[in-house]
Amino acid sequence: MELEKVYAMIFAKVYPMYIQKAERKGRTKKEVNEIMCWLTGYTQKQLESQIKKEVDFKTFFAQAPKKNPKRKLITGVVCGVRIEEIKEPLMREIRYMDKLVDELAKGRPMEKILRVNP
Repeated sequence: MELEKVYAMIFAKVYPMYIQKAERKGRTKKEVNEIMCWLTGYTQKQLESQIKKEVDFKTFFAQAPKKNPKRKLITGVVCGVRIEEIKEPLMREIRYMDKLVDELAKGRPMEKILRVNP
């Protein structure tokens, strides 16, 4: 039941929190958008459209044009849960996004966040 609440959350309502988290640490909205596009395959225009349409997380990820295969290299702990142990696919996708924003806020270089040379 709790998962359904998370999946029904409106992406456009959470997105500003990702931006705020990054900006508090001296990073930019542009970098957050780059991460979102890298992860999902959305173009900047498509990302803005999803935000404007106020889709929920379930729809946001279901409509993602091309999920980056390198996203599976994202490991670690988010909210006390190890990402690689999350069985539910949609929750894993959400946690990938959370982890990437966390890495950005912690000052990690974009090349490492985007797994350029893993």
